[in-house]
Amino acid sequence: MAKDSTAHPTSGTPTNLPERLDLLYEEAGQPRFGLPPVLATAYGGDLGFTLPCVYANFVASIDGVVALGPEYPSSGSAISGREPADRFVMGLLRACADAVLIGAGTLRATPRHRWTPDHVCPQAAPAFGELRRSLRRATQPQLVVVTASGNVPTEHPALQSGALVATTADGARRLEGRLPEACTILTAAEASALRMADVLAALRSHGHTAVLTEGGPQLIGHLLGEGLLNELFLTTSPVLAGRAGTSRPGLIAGLELLPKQPAWMGLISARRRDSYLFLRYRLRLSDARVGLRSAVAI
Repeated sequence: MAKDSTAHPTSGTPTNLPERLDLLYEEAGQPRFGLPPVLATAYGGDLGFTLPCVYANFVASIDGVVALGPEYPSSGSAISGREPADRFVMGLLRACADAVLIGAGTLRATPRHRWTPDHVCPQAAPAFGELRRSLRRATQPQLVVVTASGNVPTEHPALQSGALVATTADGARRLEGRLPEACTILTAAEASALRMADVLAALRSHGHTAVLTEGGPQLIGHLLGEGLLNELFLTTSPVLAGRAGTSRPGLIAGLELLPKQPAWMGLISARRRDSYLFLRYRLRLSDARVGLRSAVAI
């Protein structure tokens, strides 16, 4: 699922970053932000996005599992094995973002997480800060939680630190007086369900043009259904998860694509660290709008 760690930020000069990722392939002509040297060295090159952009980051087992089920909180860490290179890439992608978009289910499934770059890779915090300053980003990306119902764990530390909570008018009424003072309710719909297009339009009105989503599978399904996902970063972890009596979803839930409406993606880059693969895809323009999903009910 969306990746998780319980690391905490520290300060000082970046040390103990993972060894340089091996660049296996990269499509020519990609946009480049001009990463600070320490980040470019660890990543194995530069990174950038054509804005506006909505990009996702997930880790999956070899057999396609991204979440181990509701009885396993923070299962992304189990799937990744807390691989340092994976945590570095997760932090780097957050450091590039104006906002990190998650669903209420992801918030509930990771009770101690904070969706900041230095939470997952504290040793790179100074370089992440340098990158954000060069991009004229805020100190930390804005956390955005999507919930149609208003059912969120208001005691979650990420909410205590401040977040935008995108919800319906009904959800806003349920949340009134319950959220920490640092949070802001973003009422993106008057109906009982949310359209992700409305949520993203509201974020762009706040100046958020680089939006990273870390899931979960339902939210990715909604974004794809409305044709709003531009890119996907997928770490393939060298582990087999298996499936038996519990639900163990893949990357997308709540949306069927094959065989009638496949969403083909083009490979932009491939990197490797030991037996881990770090893949970057772009949704092909001809498949940019699937059109099977119109609203979110989370």
